Amino acid sequence: MLSPSIAARPGKFDAWQAARLLARRELSAVDLARACLERVAQRDCEVQAFAHVDPDAVLAQARARAVDAGPLHSLLLGVKDLFDTVDAPTAYGSPIYAGHRPAADAAAVALCRAAGALVLGKTVTTEFTYFHRGATRNPRHPDHTPGGSSSGSAAAVADRRLPLALDTQTAGSSIRPAAYCGVVAYKPSRGRVPRAGVKSLSETLDAIGGFGRSVRDVALPGAVLAGNARLLDLPALGAAPRIGLCRTPRWPMADDDTARAWDQDHTTLAPQAAALTDVEPPADLPDLVALQKAVMAFEMSRALSHDRLVHRPRPSGRLQAFLDEGAAIPGTEHPAHLAATAAAQRRVDTLFDEIEVLLAPSATGEAPAGLAATGDPLFCRGWTLLGLPCIHLPFTQGRLGLLAGLQVVGRWGQDHPLLAAAQWTHERLIR
Repeated sequence: MLSPSIAARPGKFDAWQAARLLARRELSAVDLARACLERVAQRDCEVQAFAHVDPDAVLAQARARAVDAGPLHSLLLGVKDLFDTVDAPTAYGSPIYAGHRPAADAAAVALCRAAGALVLGKTVTTEFTYFHRGATRNPRHPDHTPGGSSSGSAAAVADRRLPLALDTQTAGSSIRPAAYCGVVAYKPSRGRVPRAGVKSLSETLDAIGGFGRSVRDVALPGAVLAGNARLLDLPALGAAPRIGLCRTPRWPMADDDTARAWDQDHTTLAPQAAALTDVEPPADLPDLVALQKAVMAFEMSRALSHDRLVHRPRPSGRLQAFLDEGAAIPGTEHPAHLAATAAAQRRVDTLFDEIEVLLAPSATGEAPAGLAATGDPLFCRGWTLLGLPCIHLPFTQGRLGLLAGLQVVGRWGQDHPLLAAAQWTHERLIR
């Protein structure tokens, strides 16, 4: 039988806390589902994080869960409206696909369901994940952007309407909305999560990840999606990590809020880390931001060829202009861009010979005021191009009371050490 205190507040638990309570039968799937659905009913008219929710179907799924089905057993999951879902429409953030009903779940959604997750609903994304905003508002400050493109997923988790949500990143679509909404985001090493059934935008850049409210939270879907149960075990580090501080060449674009977060990070971690040293990117690196933009433009223009050519002018003007720009890049240039990317990956990998992780800015500052734009992914583009695993950590407040933080970046393929170091770091920054 549920204790009165637990039954009254199941929606307030983080994912890993709820998972423990569900496993011990101290929290029921139905109570957790009802709490999340009540929160959606109360708040979504203001925040507008969801593109589709079917409360009756969610409760029916919850009632059917009688046994432990896996690491995501009965946890409520939001799914970005870029993932195909067999039981809900998938529009990819575009009116072109309004009412579209896929015949199968995306692989990531199917894996999460098999691990016990209950899909609460589809969350709002920007149009084909580009900059044309969706309906979502920042839950902490409704007249500020939630970021994009995974705006609905980040806002829903930040507003405690569900404990976990799936997202994607092609430029900064996971880390930036996490920074603006004040949640934890985990973008795994590229290639570790199957992308089948997710609207393809860039074969080189697309990555699937998740939002939660702690590092342990995001490790749950991360383990399921990567097929790596080791990610579920984040023990206390035997020794403090060696951390590199990498402002990146774009640091002059950071505002006072990011600078204060950086100073707080240094002051807090310097006495405790095994090493905390400034790290400069190799001097011979190309401009990673410009290179990412070129790769993204070329590959998106081709991935969305049908929409660009057949449905013109239904894509927004800004997206259409970007796709036309990508289509104008000669095919002979793209292999050179990919070769430059591979060379940069090899050069940056050497930074991790002396450190475990890098700390870097996530965003230029707090979520910008206004809803016409979704903010600048400037500090995410380079890490996305390199395919490195990243985790955003919120830990301080900016001038307007919105949460600010930094991202932890790991070596490619070293996601477990990254998660462990990120947890160690976050625990100290939020004390």
